[in-house]
Amino acid sequence: MTAVFPYRTLFGDVELRVTSVSVDGRELPYSMISATDRAVALHQAGRQRWDRARLRVAVTFPEQEVAEGPWSDVVFLAVLAEKATNVRSTVVLTRSGDGTMTGTIELDRALHFRRATLGVVVVATVDGVAGRSVATATQDWYIDLKSSTPARQREIEIVELDFTEVDLEWLRPYRESAWIVETTGDVPTVYLNTAAVEGLMDALHGTGGSRAERMVRDLTTTQIAQDAWTAMFHTAISDLETDEDGTPLVPRGWRESVLKAMLPDVLPGRQLTDALYEIAERRTKGYGWAEIQTGVQFAAGRRSRATRNLTNAVRSLQNIEGTGGAR
Repeated sequence: MTAVFPYRTLFGDVELRVTSVSVDGRELPYSMISATDRAVALHQAGRQRWDRARLRVAVTFPEQEVAEGPWSDVVFLAVLAEKATNVRSTVVLTRSGDGTMTGTIELDRALHFRRATLGVVVVATVDGVAGRSVATATQDWYIDLKSSTPARQREIEIVELDFTEVDLEWLRPYRESAWIVETTGDVPTVYLNTAAVEGLMDALHGTGGSRAERMVRDLTTTQIAQDAWTAMFHTAISDLETDEDGTPLVPRGWRESVLKAMLPDVLPGRQLTDALYEIAERRTKGYGWAEIQTGVQFAAGRRSRATRNLTNAVRSLQNIEGTGGAR
């Protein structure tokens, strides 16, 4: 979504590049850096343990606009953050000979869990107020601590953890849940609780097994998918920005994909912008919201193929009963 500020901001693009990465003093092969996907894979083959990574970054920006704009004390900051661990670190970039802003930011392995986001914030004094944000990088980079190949954000992350032992404090109150869907980050994440149901992880990872095992696997994955779609939809519509006329703006990233997939089933026969407007109207004015929930349930069920998988499970159960047991 496009943020609106009560002061002038940069119009030109601020582009971020990761030019090199070293891990514990050793240069990472450039194949582990994907400029196309804007991603870095901090994993070296045969090396499971490491302590610190150093990422060298370069930033291009509209020089003339920065020089002539109504601001002063302009500072470029590289920002490395991970919402799962609530860690955030920054470093001030400096001007290099080729006109770009460059610098090095460190990632401490002990402070991060899975995937961090690397971005740029440009701050300046505007209208006498210091520290105002006047620009951010056009696109952030993703720093993946678990993957051996660099890839852009996935549609959804699946993370397996023991909620009773994990370092993520916010998960511990949900230790009795088999899974939790978290949608506040750049990538929606399903956390699977490995300690909640004995044998569940084995069932989910299986590819064959008896009819009963396949039935458990299909019904569980269906329920997880339905919960994920429902959570993602509500997050996508929870904070819609509007233009000057009050028309809701289509969000970006995975939120846009979710709305485009589900709104035709939630509010059939409406264009995307019209559906968003009606969603916003019903939520703010408090009418017809219960009907929207019915539509969301239906749309999430279609996306997760709930009816088809339930039908297959019932048929499997009938076959099991007819043959006297699972095979």
